[in-house]
Amino acid sequence: MAGSNEGTGFFGRMREKLAQSAARLAGDFTSLAGDFTSLFRGRKIDAELLDDLEARLIGADVGIEATSAILENLRASVARRELADAEALMAALRAQLLAIVRPVAVPLVVDRKRRPYVIMVVGVNGSGKTTSIGKLAMRLTRAGNKVMLAAGDTFRAAAAEQLDIWAQRSGAEIVQQASGADPGAVIFDSLRSAQARGFDVLIADTAGRLHSQSHLMEELKKIRRVIQRVDAAAPDEVLLVLDANQGQNALAQAKQFHAAVGVTGLVLTKLDGTARGGIVIAIARSLKLPIRFIGIGETAMDFGEFSAEAFVDALLGTGPGVK
Repeated sequence: MAGSNEGTGFFGRMREKLAQSAARLAGDFTSLAGDFTSLFRGRKIDAELLDDLEARLIGADVGIEATSAILENLRASVARRELADAEALMAALRAQLLAIVRPVAVPLVVDRKRRPYVIMVVGVNGSGKTTSIGKLAMRLTRAGNKVMLAAGDTFRAAAAEQLDIWAQRSGAEIVQQASGADPGAVIFDSLRSAQARGFDVLIADTAGRLHSQSHLMEELKKIRRVIQRVDAAAPDEVLLVLDANQGQNALAQAKQFHAAVGVTGLVLTKLDGTARGGIVIAIARSLKLPIRFIGIGETAMDFGEFSAEAFVDALLGTGPGVK
């Protein structure tokens, strides 16, 4: 199961850092679930309550389409008299959200038959892409993989420097060229070197770019073609790093990157209390792309596999440890 090897520490921190999201989404819901008997004793769930829930889901970045589908199902259950109180409503909402995110909670598995296993990492500026690469490198080296990093972001000098720091921390090797070098050439040379030297994994960084900049998206396509000149089956994984703070714009980014380079997995970063969290639901429902990892902070310990149950419970304020 995704996230089963993470232990309680990571998900405990995720719950804490999503506390603000849970307060926004479930603040009054907590009253419904916990103080229902004192506030709504003897009353059935009514249209006003469901309208309030709809507004809260939209406000939490779940999105209009996903929220409408969720509320349609809940209203149907209410009409069939299947939900008698707020506790049942909360349980039904939790089940709805889990049905959306469970299918996409798919961990990244490195195919040992592919050497090197090539991971191409893409995303917009400021999404936490380079940091996520460093954390992933640390995770993979600790799992016994020989990892090489390709510093394909040649336009931002700080990117290569940042990647070099992570390479030192993780024990990965880094290949980089002068600032302004052709990114395709850097990644081409890195892949050749990784093949010749028996590396298990090559993680290729690319420059951050806005999804709306068509010429830069074309450059990503070119980089992918360059990789395939060396290995027709590569890249094995195209990881898109998304900043959860971007809300519905993150969904637009995901659609554009997927159309350009065929995204195979997602990393959702900055789920640290400033993000409203519900965008995860919107992306899962719309794109159905595997969510490989989530980031909840700056340290390597704040990066882990995505667990549907842990995420939904952190978002809603439900699950173990909630009184």
